[in-house]
Amino acid sequence: MKLMQRVLYRLKRTWWSLTVIPPLRAAGVKIAEKVQMQGRPIVSLTSGSRIQIGARCVLCSDSRSNALGINHPVVLRTMRAGAEIVIGADTGMSGGSICAAASIRIGAGCLIGANVTLADTDFHTLNPANRRYNNNPHEIAVAPIVIEDNVFIGADVFVLKGVTIGKNSVIGAGSVVTRDIPENAIAAGNPAKVIKLTPCK
Repeated sequence: MKLMQRVLYRLKRTWWSLTVIPPLRAAGVKIAEKVQMQGRPIVSLTSGSRIQIGARCVLCSDSRSNALGINHPVVLRTMRAGAEIVIGADTGMSGGSICAAASIRIGAGCLIGANVTLADTDFHTLNPANRRYNNNPHEIAVAPIVIEDNVFIGADVFVLKGVTIGKNSVIGAGSVVTRDIPENAIAAGNPAKVIKLTPCK
C-alpha cells in the first residue's frame, strides 16, 4: 500500500510539473530548475513586472499535500509595472498570497506556512474621499517587503508593507508583522514583537 501511495504521489507531482510550469514560463514567469508545483497556483503578472521562482522551490496549492490544509491555492500577483516578486532557492510555500505593487523578495531556504499573506501595498487610499473608486497609485501607500534567508513564517501570518524580517528568524502562527524583525529572532503577536533572540550556530 505504501509503495502504491509513493508511486501515485510521484505521478501526481510529475503531472503538475508538466501541466503548470510550461504555461507559467510561457506567460513570462522565470522558473528555475527542479521547482515543484503541488496543485495549480493563481498567477497574475502585470505587464512590465516580473516574478522569479528559485531552484527547488515548492509551491503547494493542494490541501492534500499539506498537513494543515490550505484555504486557497498559492497566489502570486504583481499589481503595477516595475513590481517584482522574487523567491529564493529551496523555499516552500503553502496556499499563501504574495501581492506586490513594488517589491517582495524572499530569500533562500524559507518556510512560508499555510495561508500566509505578504502584501507591500495598502490596496486602497487612506483618504476617505471616493476611496472605493480611487485607483490613483500616487495615493496608495506601498513599500517593499524583504524576507531574508532561512526564515520560518508560521500559518496565517500577515506581513505588511515596508517590513524586513532578518535571516534565521521565526514568526509565530497568526501574527501580524507591522515592523522590522531582526536576525535570529522569534516574534509573535498582533502586532508581532520579538519574544526571544536565538544564538547563531
